[in-house]
Amino acid sequence: MAADPGLPHLPPASPSRPPVDGTAATGAVPYDDPAHRLGLALVCAAAEPALSGVLLLDLDPRLVDPVARMFGAVLAGAAEPARPPLVLGAADRDEDLWTRTRIRGGEHGITVLTEPGPLVEGDDADGAPPLVVVPDLARLSVAGMRAAVQLLGADVVTVARAGPHRTVRPRARWLAVCRGADVGRVSRHLLDRFALRLSMAGLRPPGPGEALAAPEAGEVREALLAGLPDTWRAAVHRGVRPVPVGDAAIGRARELLGPDAGVRRQLALLRLARTLAALDGRPSASAEHSDAAARLIGVAVPQSAPDRPESDPEPPGPEPGAPGPPGTLPERGGAGGHGGPRTRDGDRGLLDTGPAEGIGTAPGVAPSPAAGNPYPEDEPAAVRDAVPLSGPRRRTTGPVATRGIVIGTRRATDLRDIAHVRTVREAAVHQRARRTDRFTVSPVDLHGNVRAAAPERVLVLLLDHTCRDGTGDDGHWQQVLAPFLQWAYTSRATVQVIEVGAADAADELRAGSFTARSVLDPRVPGALYRRAGRATPLAHGVELAAQALRRLFRRPGTGPAEAWLVVVTDGRGNVPLRVSHTGRPAGEVAATGVEDAVEAAARIGTMDRTRLHVAVVDPGREPYGDLPYVLADRLGAIVVDGRHGSGAEAAGE
Repeated sequence: MAADPGLPHLPPASPSRPPVDGTAATGAVPYDDPAHRLGLALVCAAAEPALSGVLLLDLDPRLVDPVARMFGAVLAGAAEPARPPLVLGAADRDEDLWTRTRIRGGEHGITVLTEPGPLVEGDDADGAPPLVVVPDLARLSVAGMRAAVQLLGADVVTVARAGPHRTVRPRARWLAVCRGADVGRVSRHLLDRFALRLSMAGLRPPGPGEALAAPEAGEVREALLAGLPDTWRAAVHRGVRPVPVGDAAIGRARELLGPDAGVRRQLALLRLARTLAALDGRPSASAEHSDAAARLIGVAVPQSAPDRPESDPEPPGPEPGAPGPPGTLPERGGAGGHGGPRTRDGDRGLLDTGPAEGIGTAPGVAPSPAAGNPYPEDEPAAVRDAVPLSGPRRRTTGPVATRGIVIGTRRATDLRDIAHVRTVREAAVHQRARRTDRFTVSPVDLHGNVRAAAPERVLVLLLDHTCRDGTGDDGHWQQVLAPFLQWAYTSRATVQVIEVGAADAADELRAGSFTARSVLDPRVPGALYRRAGRATPLAHGVELAAQALRRLFRRPGTGPAEAWLVVVTDGRGNVPLRVSHTGRPAGEVAATGVEDAVEAAARIGTMDRTRLHVAVVDPGREPYGDLPYVLADRLGAIVVDGRHGSGAEAAGE
């Protein structure tokens, strides 16, 4: 059979010999081949519901969709087509996952029905298990994280929402992808729910001439199962019967994972070993199956030393304090040298292409874990949220209507959120007619505030007008920003525009800003065509953007579900932040303005990346064309080519 053009190449496995008693047939699988390890893991997850969570570390983003189709084809089998997966991201909410509202018309009018949502609607049905795909686990919404913790590895789950009350048996398989450098930002409770964790850093996508068409589901399944034993092919869909786990397998798992490993890691390794033994047709799981499971997920398996004859004397050990033989390492630091001193990159320049030290939680700057380690969270910890599985703090006093911005007044129906100025004015009009000695407020005088609903989508635009060169080929802003403005229009997002370096600015040493209810506000398109001034207070503009985003995310209630920050600049700021604050020039500027802008951008890079997306539009001006990339690295942003509008590329590439 020809190689699948849309998937990673799966070479045929070496022929497996009949297993002898006490050995695992999976030992013939080349564990150094990431494609075979991936196929073996997906087959085990499809056959055993206890291994429903698969986490792939450092998988190439171009392979997320092919691997998801591969997993869906394995779950569906040859008798039925693969079901479309449920993709979870940063904007998913509880009401979108657990419940679904449908409107139906009938003889007696319109009926509104509340039905189970996509996470639980197919769990009680027959057929193939559903598939849930998380392209980036580090940016999964809080609602998606809580759902994964509740469903993964659970036998029975009771869903009690504002409508259905239902008890389900979760059958869905979860396929999540995460960068090894971002694992430190994910909750450990969530990571422990994924029983199968593999490093896919060595898996490469097909060449440009190979990925010509998407294969059929049957071809995907046959390409995956081609190199596996015949007994495995039959057990993928009928499942496997659990086999007992021997004491030797339990002791071996503890030895491989170490004394500090949690109970969930040991259970995950033993469940995988049990599944491998059942797929091989063995009556119980042995220590060899624990070794095979460890090799599959990437845990180092030490080779046992050959037995020495009893007549051979024991070689004498070194004297205490004496140096060991050449080439040996001291015991301090453990296996792999993780406990030894780490080198720092403090002497490296700002624009050096080597690895940079981590600043906050911005993606791409955290130290990379050891290659192939399935537990990168054990490396030096990155900054974590104190309560990563909890949503923003909600306001518990007052109704929801008292949380928005005041846009008017109306006659009050209760004593909540009274508009005091309008009430006093109404009462003052009727004082002479009432003929009272004291100022009297009647119930008919009471007026309440009318508040606008809090926006769920927000677009923040930071426009540096001085990055235009006046030649007409200075970055067609209206073309480059069209996708962002279209997103804001279709999602009814509010828009905050921060302008830097405009010729008609009220204060050229400070950035200006205004807030519009939508992109239809005439001030928004007008801001795209202003003439450039002399000063560029870029640091102050970045600071204003950070303050605006911080206010949005700290707003009482849930705050916005999604926000975009789009920065259009060449990175050349010539006004230090102190000058913008005081309003007085302070002598020579040099690179202070650029450094202040980069420092202010680092504060945005540490914000909640499950709801905030950042993009930097590079106008491509020379010299110092690398400054937008430095700013994007601190913001944790993607870079958009502002000269041709050719799309986005990863920051720093």
